[in-house]
Amino acid sequence: MTGTPADIACLVDGRWRAGRGPELRSINPSRPTDVVGAGTSASIADLDDAVGSAGRALPGWAATPAHERAALLVRAAGSVEAAAPVWGRELAAEEGKTAAEGVGEVVRAAQVLRYAAGEADREAGELFHSPRRGEQIMVARRPIGVVGVITPFNFPIAIPAWKIAPALVHGNTLVWKPASTVPVLAMRLAGALHDAGLPAGVLNLVPADVDAGQHLVEHPGLAGITFTGSTGVGRAIAASAAARGVPVQAEMGGKNPAVVLDDADLDLAVEQVLLGAFRSTGQKCTATSRVVVQSGIADEFLAAFTRRAEDLVVGDAVADGTQMGPVVSAGARAGVQAGIDRALSEGARSLTGGEAYRSGELAEGWFVPPTVLELDSDRPALWREELFGPVVAVRRADDVASAFAMADDSEFGLSAAVFTRDIATALSAVQHLDVGILHVNSETAGADPHVPFGGAKGSGYGPKEQGRASREFFTHTTTVYLRG
Repeated sequence: MTGTPADIACLVDGRWRAGRGPELRSINPSRPTDVVGAGTSASIADLDDAVGSAGRALPGWAATPAHERAALLVRAAGSVEAAAPVWGRELAAEEGKTAAEGVGEVVRAAQVLRYAAGEADREAGELFHSPRRGEQIMVARRPIGVVGVITPFNFPIAIPAWKIAPALVHGNTLVWKPASTVPVLAMRLAGALHDAGLPAGVLNLVPADVDAGQHLVEHPGLAGITFTGSTGVGRAIAASAAARGVPVQAEMGGKNPAVVLDDADLDLAVEQVLLGAFRSTGQKCTATSRVVVQSGIADEFLAAFTRRAEDLVVGDAVADGTQMGPVVSAGARAGVQAGIDRALSEGARSLTGGEAYRSGELAEGWFVPPTVLELDSDRPALWREELFGPVVAVRRADDVASAFAMADDSEFGLSAAVFTRDIATALSAVQHLDVGILHVNSETAGADPHVPFGGAKGSGYGPKEQGRASREFFTHTTTVYLRG
């Protein structure tokens, strides 16, 4: 995809303006000579302006009736959905997932906006009996205030939507720092909300580098921070915020297992594990990065799975027929390849992939081949460390109990999948796998807007996202003892 690069800008106090920070360019990972967007990033002064603007806008926005706030989200959802065919291809060119996935992600963002708008028609508090005559006890919900929103590259419009939409409908104002690799899609979402009539200062967009982002995290004007990214960064943000008494919602890393048992539907398991591992080039916090397969079905499963991985069409994310695109950057490609090389040096056996592309367009872009590595033990770092790429580590288990033990042996607990025909085994998985999301006979990835999303153990901190759970972070309660 080529064309004139988009002009990267900040949205502060309702006005688009150039940032006063370093140069910022968004590069097409399929064709690194193509520039998707160019401009300058936000400076620390820009971030201060944005927080100040959000603070000034807070009283008016919090006082706006919930149905008016919701109507704005519905208008924005219509614009986002209408733009999906164009923005989806732009997303593919900027981030690297296929055009079909990009379009689907934009459509999902519209769905999230509409779901959040429905909060205006849901209960907004609770009424309790009082033990005292002539009194009732009411629990009311109020916005927490100015919220810092820090989002990753891998879902550049869907993840921001599922943070921003509930925050707005509950009456908060926002300062949003997207990942520096995907500023163009951030501008598209912010623009849709702005054009739908969002008052000045309610949503401020500040594409910024790491130093400016750290300034935002530590800013005294924030009442809360919502973050998606690595576990290390999330914990650092939580520690910094906790020292100031600022609440944090953090969705962090994953090393998600798929457990394929002897009684599984083989074709279904192969198809779903393949989608979980290689869709979005494995750049999902919920991607399948570990597979535990029971010994009785292991040879057959691995032979079929490896064939399907080898048959995947890898290429330009925007091109018709592409089934897997590149990783997001040269640094990401180098990191994933280093993880593969280390695993091989630690005794892993390559079933497919594992070697970098040496020539042609796949070598020129930031591509990593679909890779399946079999391990004999949990000693290789690949079994425990998140690579965030199209790499699957496989181990064999003798029985169901050992399979569940292998799957649960991780500091992470975001998502897991179990493939079985036995309902008792599926129910046992609920008890034995300590994860925030469990799929039975479907891939580890996936997040619907009306149910909670988030992880256990090292994969999550603070209240869950999406569904009704989102209000637990974006509002606080006031208990009112009401006597006439």
